[in-house]
Amino acid sequence: MPLNQLSSYKKLFLSCLKTKLRTQIRYISRSRTVLSSLETALEQNKTALANAATHFEFHGLWPSVEQQHFLKDLRLHTNFITTEEEEKLLEEIEPYMKRLHYEYDHWDDAIHGFRETERKKWYPHNRTVLDRVRQLAFDGEIMPYVHILDLAAEGVIKPHVDSTRYCGNTIAGISLLSDCVMRLVRVDERKYQQGKAIAGPAENAGKNENQQTQNMPTEPDDVYRNRPVTTLENNFYVDVLLRRRSLYIMSHSSRYNFTHEILANEKSHFQGQHIQKDRRISIICRNDP
Repeated sequence: MPLNQLSSYKKLFLSCLKTKLRTQIRYISRSRTVLSSLETALEQNKTALANAATHFEFHGLWPSVEQQHFLKDLRLHTNFITTEEEEKLLEEIEPYMKRLHYEYDHWDDAIHGFRETERKKWYPHNRTVLDRVRQLAFDGEIMPYVHILDLAAEGVIKPHVDSTRYCGNTIAGISLLSDCVMRLVRVDERKYQQGKAIAGPAENAGKNENQQTQNMPTEPDDVYRNRPVTTLENNFYVDVLLRRRSLYIMSHSSRYNFTHEILANEKSHFQGQHIQKDRRISIICRNDP
């Protein structure tokens, strides 16, 4: 074999070897990144139950089975993001949010003193944070647009159940800038599960099958947020202390069986202490209906 041909084969072999080596290095690097993220998620899951003991205040007579389901379906992760990660998130969203005015007449009357937007594209370091949320909170993919809700210090979110037309069985939110108290009150879950609303026994009493069918709305999820009437008397509910930089994950029973609200400052108490709510931004991820 001529020397020049042998030299060409040698160069080709070395080139293939280098390409294969670079591919293996990239694969190892990605594997390490995924493993690190999973280890972080597993560690955070271990702390979720411990957080429930110090950040959940239960009221009323809870059926034991229902309380167990609730603790499984509402997870809280304190210090989910670092101070630096919070700053990076704010650096990205603040320039746009500052151009918006706070609104006090939301069309479904569920929120007062707010401004909001949705964002699809994020800076790489912030996308990494959202990927952690996806891995920890969702079985599959999240909706591409992330909801950003900016609540003024005097703002309030009234009791509501998010419509099943616009989001699936899980909602996860990162709290920025301020602590607050979220209250969840038990309601008739059959009206708010994925699918059509179902009338309760009291509503159907004395009615025949045709009347019951007519009583059911054909489009129960037209509104973005359902606002059932809630009562605290003879009911059971829970107050959850959402610390700044924490992540809450609300799914299944806690998603459908309870209204949730952010308490106004005059009602913002947890375990006998007043929790001052200042301006608060929540970054909310959802899955598809």
